[in-house]
Amino acid sequence: MSDIALHDLSRIDTHARAELLRRSEADLSEYAGKVAPIIQAVRERGDAALAEFGRQFDKADVTVDALAATPDDFDAAEAALSDDIRQAMAFAAERIRRFHLRQMPEDMWLEEMDPGVMAGERSLPIPSVACYVPRGKGAFPSVALMTAIPAVVAKVPRVIVVTPPTPDGGIDDATLYACRLAGVSEVYKCGGAQAVAACAYGTQTVPKVAKIVGPGSPWLVAAMQALSDVIDVGPPAGPSESIVLADKTADPRVTALDLLNEAEHGPDSSAFLVTDDKALATKVTAEIETLFTHMGAERISYCRTVLGGTNGGIVLCPDMDAACAFVNDYAPEHLMVESASPWEYLTKLTNAGEILLGGHSAIAVANYVLGPNHVLPTGGWAKTRSPLSVFDYMKRQTVAYITADGYRELAPQARAFARYEGFEAHANAVSRLREGGDKP
Repeated sequence: MSDIALHDLSRIDTHARAELLRRSEADLSEYAGKVAPIIQAVRERGDAALAEFGRQFDKADVTVDALAATPDDFDAAEAALSDDIRQAMAFAAERIRRFHLRQMPEDMWLEEMDPGVMAGERSLPIPSVACYVPRGKGAFPSVALMTAIPAVVAKVPRVIVVTPPTPDGGIDDATLYACRLAGVSEVYKCGGAQAVAACAYGTQTVPKVAKIVGPGSPWLVAAMQALSDVIDVGPPAGPSESIVLADKTADPRVTALDLLNEAEHGPDSSAFLVTDDKALATKVTAEIETLFTHMGAERISYCRTVLGGTNGGIVLCPDMDAACAFVNDYAPEHLMVESASPWEYLTKLTNAGEILLGGHSAIAVANYVLGPNHVLPTGGWAKTRSPLSVFDYMKRQTVAYITADGYRELAPQARAFARYEGFEAHANAVSRLREGGDKP
């Protein structure tokens, strides 16, 4: 089967299976020590450190007096883009905005729990947020749209974008245009660990914000972990990962196309075909070699690295129930279900950032223009976490109102709890002392 790894679940032991479930960012110990001095430098020297790290890490011509995008930068970026990419981005922005508007909760709800007892919730935006848009192996204006639009929809008062600079010391044109489409005017040239530190502590130019969201490298993830007690670091979003779950009815060409989709992100990505059909696996392998003739050397190299090791390849299962069980154990960021009857698997699939059903529901379509967010939990966190949404930019408060009659009904029950737990002040607070009595 070429150089694509074949992992036969019926023949591997528990340890080997666990290795398949392991992610590239699972052990960040080698990065923890490296990000610490970067964080400290930004905290102590602010803009000067950001410019220095921009030159050192991004090989960019960054100066202290030009860390922020100007209105002229936005205008020049929009003018530099072709009509087709501007149209595609506007198309995507409208759908992303529509989807996230649908997510918005009502400002407040109250329900009468008992006569005279009202309880409910109030939803408010957080005060500020930084949306991180990565670079490195490419430019990602789609991330700017996916992170900034929900923040604006949620009515966060201050939304900024931080992104690594281009070699000439600028900002990727499409990323700037995406920010304009989203309604964000504050964009700063800093990436990686130094960007997280700048947002956590603030610099002379970059404002301190309450939260930072967005995907990135292990450097970014390690810095987020290190600063999680200083700034809310949002949902986990590490290197890209995907599973294509396919049965014998799947189209080999389509399956191969979707398998390569996330594998090309980089050598730290994860991409698996999970199936019970060895004949399909053989056909998909052949299709991959054909598809490589339509790709450049760099992306082919990434795909071969991912698909040839324990972070990718083909997982051959005894049956589709075992295949679904492996998917749930892995809890992938992206899950593509390739089958003539994809809906029959939905009830068996519980852990995934997104589930795309059928051969036309391409990961690439979901990544860019479908509308739901493509910033999804990685590293197995899809077992307990959700895709980025307006709720990541909001907070909820409990609201209650109790009348005198309602209080008289509830107070004895509360007093019983307080006495059992040994809290005398609690018990006194709902006793006759509250109504002017001399004794509880």
